[in-house]
Amino acid sequence: MSRITNILPEIREHAAEFVELRRRIHAHPELGFEEIETSRLVAHKLQAWGYEVTQDVGGTGVVGRLKVGEGSRTIGIRADMDALPILEATGLSYASKLHGKMHACGHDGHTAILLAAAYYFSQTKRFNGTLNLIFQPAEEGLGGAQRMMADGLFERFPCDAIFALHNAPGLPVGMFVAQSGAMAASSDSVTITLTGKGSHGAMPHFGRDPVVAAASIVMALQTIVSRNISTADAAVVTVGSIQAGTAHNVVPETAKILVTVRTLDKTVQALVEKRLREIVELQARSFSVTAEINYRPISRVLMNTEKESGWAREAIAGLVGMNNIVPLPPGRMGGEDFSWMLEKVPGCYVALGNGDEGHGGCMIHNPGYDFNDDALPIGASYWARLVEQYLAA
Repeated sequence: MSRITNILPEIREHAAEFVELRRRIHAHPELGFEEIETSRLVAHKLQAWGYEVTQDVGGTGVVGRLKVGEGSRTIGIRADMDALPILEATGLSYASKLHGKMHACGHDGHTAILLAAAYYFSQTKRFNGTLNLIFQPAEEGLGGAQRMMADGLFERFPCDAIFALHNAPGLPVGMFVAQSGAMAASSDSVTITLTGKGSHGAMPHFGRDPVVAAASIVMALQTIVSRNISTADAAVVTVGSIQAGTAHNVVPETAKILVTVRTLDKTVQALVEKRLREIVELQARSFSVTAEINYRPISRVLMNTEKESGWAREAIAGLVGMNNIVPLPPGRMGGEDFSWMLEKVPGCYVALGNGDEGHGGCMIHNPGYDFNDDALPIGASYWARLVEQYLAA
């Protein structure tokens, strides 16, 4: 268990119970919008602790509401619940029991942290106002935040501010990243479908080859960042997959290119999209093939607001000391759909240390990754301090 001395005693006393709960969730992972049993478990716990519980928000989302006193202020705390389609390779006693599904991003830990805090709040009630605990489905690229918002999340459960956290492999347990401004990159998913004319591989002049066009497009896409984006700005354009053909001697009719785009600025994001579309369309035309571009925004640039970041840093400093708050390391371009919520409500998203090398020696989205249980009571104590300060009696 963590050596952090400022963990609240009520949380430290019950930490082992929530570690076991985290491991139970880890062993039974559910993918986005399939979190039926996880949602049921969350709802059952919250109801038992006296929360007003609303299920099926945005599909499989759960919101627990606890009002104490007559205070008018409201706060929201969000945890994500979904797993990933990854075959676990940890060998842990509580490893996934569902083949090809795994909590490889620590959402089991995020859910358990918020449940531990939820139990603490239900027992202590040391605040004055309304607390909304938001357990979100489908964070991993499926639009869970948007779905909850479309289902009236903030109209049904108004929040003056909203907060979230994510574990951070590579950051020592007991340390946090908390800052105003950009905290996570925008993430756009692009599918490019090229259509030409198939032919015999020995007579390519009778066809229009989408494979050659795809090769040229992939190389041209590399110039977007190197020749269009200022060296002072961050952007990533990565081709993750090229799909075409099934035989050595056949020119296929179609080819697909799968791309991810990451930026830390809305203006840069728009410029990258503009240049990508121009390059793909004009390159395709030069090879006499047609191009269809499906450009789908997964998340926005996650922008922490200054005032709410101050609340977060104050709570963290009281827990682990200001010297254990560090800036976001350069080159981190992960996306997070909590960004959609922050476009609607001011708030702050922080990173919680998961261990110097990542628990199990792995980063997230890796078959060997595991959430570090030593971080659980630290995260729960952070939520406790934040809520009690924000909703001070």
